[in-house]
Amino acid sequence: MRIAITGAGGRLGGALCRCLATHHTVIPLLHQDVELRSPETIGQIVVHHVDLVIHTAAYTNVDGCARDPDLAYQINGLGTHYVALACQNLNIPMVYISTNEVFDGETSTPYGEYAPTNPINAYGRSKWAGEQIVMTLLQHFFIVRVSWLFGGERNFIRTVLRLAADPPEGGLRMVEDEVGSPTYAHDAADAIAQLIETPCYGIYHLVNEGWCSRYTLASEVLRQAGHGHVPMTPIRLADYQRESTPPSYTPLANRAGAAFGITLRPWEEAVAAHLAEVSPT
Repeated sequence: MRIAITGAGGRLGGALCRCLATHHTVIPLLHQDVELRSPETIGQIVVHHVDLVIHTAAYTNVDGCARDPDLAYQINGLGTHYVALACQNLNIPMVYISTNEVFDGETSTPYGEYAPTNPINAYGRSKWAGEQIVMTLLQHFFIVRVSWLFGGERNFIRTVLRLAADPPEGGLRMVEDEVGSPTYAHDAADAIAQLIETPCYGIYHLVNEGWCSRYTLASEVLRQAGHGHVPMTPIRLADYQRESTPPSYTPLANRAGAAFGITLRPWEEAVAAHLAEVSPT
């Protein structure tokens, strides 16, 4: 297939380019190639005459979205509208990458693919708008939700390693009452590569198996990286001042993908793989 990947320079977009290039013709689309805030996006994609578009490009700065929700909607909502219209024009399927933050966190069990959505912040609302647009405009689509994505140069795990190398006075402080599903970009890309080979359209949660708090994730990173001696204090979400309000409990259950044999390894193993990538032995 000829596959266009928006946001090809990002964490998941880059992983997808590397993963798919071995069996497909990949057209990587960077920010300078597609301006999501403009209807010109439609023509910028149509001109490539691809068989599939994977739309990873998004405004993912959640605090930035809180500061400027209109910009978040322009990029994540209307931008997705233009990408979907390009797919409609070409009569091809689309993969839309969404997020755990379309849920409100007011539950005690992991969210299934078709659980009711109720985003509580600007980022989640803008990504939810993208989901609605894709489902409205297209018949053939994959909506893939990921969560706490790590990989590449900038992510939570790298931040923990940086802080551990030069701990602040009193040690690290990590939130213990925000719970989610850490997901390695490499593993998510591999799962998406499997998914697009099927005609099984719909909503999928492609996340590493299991879930944890930010505190537990940071603890595991420190343990595996040999920094278990670094002191760390658990704090509450309410103690961590930021402009966006993340949902407190959003583990995602991969039921739809698992039914077709598409599963991701436990998050602890994925962390080990990323640490080996960061500091190869």
